[in-house]
Amino acid sequence: MMSSVNPTTQSQPELSIVVPALNEEDNVGPLVQEVKAAMVDQGIDTELIIVDDGSTDSTPQKLAQLASAYPWVKPLRRDKAMGQSAATAAGIAFATGKYIGFLDADLQNDPADLPKLLAMLRDNQADMAQGHRACRKDTVVRKCTSWVGRTARRTILGDAIKDTGCSTRVMKAEFAKQLPLQFKGMHRFMPVYARMLGARLVEVPVNHRPRVAGVAKYGVLNRALVGLFDCFAMRWMLRRYRQTLVTPIEPANTTNVPSQG
Repeated sequence: MMSSVNPTTQSQPELSIVVPALNEEDNVGPLVQEVKAAMVDQGIDTELIIVDDGSTDSTPQKLAQLASAYPWVKPLRRDKAMGQSAATAAGIAFATGKYIGFLDADLQNDPADLPKLLAMLRDNQADMAQGHRACRKDTVVRKCTSWVGRTARRTILGDAIKDTGCSTRVMKAEFAKQLPLQFKGMHRFMPVYARMLGARLVEVPVNHRPRVAGVAKYGVLNRALVGLFDCFAMRWMLRRYRQTLVTPIEPANTTNVPSQG
């Protein structure tokens, strides 16, 4: 299992991009090239953190080669697959950027969308910019399960976010690092949890592309049914959440305190 890691960076990048990956040997190379074109070549100080979640193909070897070629690519590895939420949590913990962006490793998300989401946070229009896949390239079955998920979230959680399942998003790091992603399935509820923390959220239309390599990791059962159970777990968490911020009490001015006796 992957142990906790302390990043060693010379300076804080503006944006850390966290990408969980499981058996994506044919996609990680093109992903790095797209991030380079969309971010690095445009002068945006970026680190790309790809978390290999126990891949059994050549994904770790490909990531090692990419890290050798591009110092801003920072791959992490765990020996056993622990799921998307845990992999994302590991990437966030390692991230050093002022803002943290997210993508999937399957190339269905478009890195070229990240600059416009980042711009909204730079301009202080929001604390989190959430992508909305207006023209989804999914099968009928996946569209149906997504509809079920949205309906369940709206009914159980009062969550009106159009596309909480879209991984294209950018957040201020202080909010991202509070997300309880060590719990399985919590990656599905990042927007609603961030809003509970007080984040101002905007939704932005983003591109969505069909998968051209690799195998999808989610089917009907682990999207619709598991997601439904997770909604009830999330409702339990939301109802029991308590803000822990406090304000210090300044010492009294003793010169104005009346004497005793």
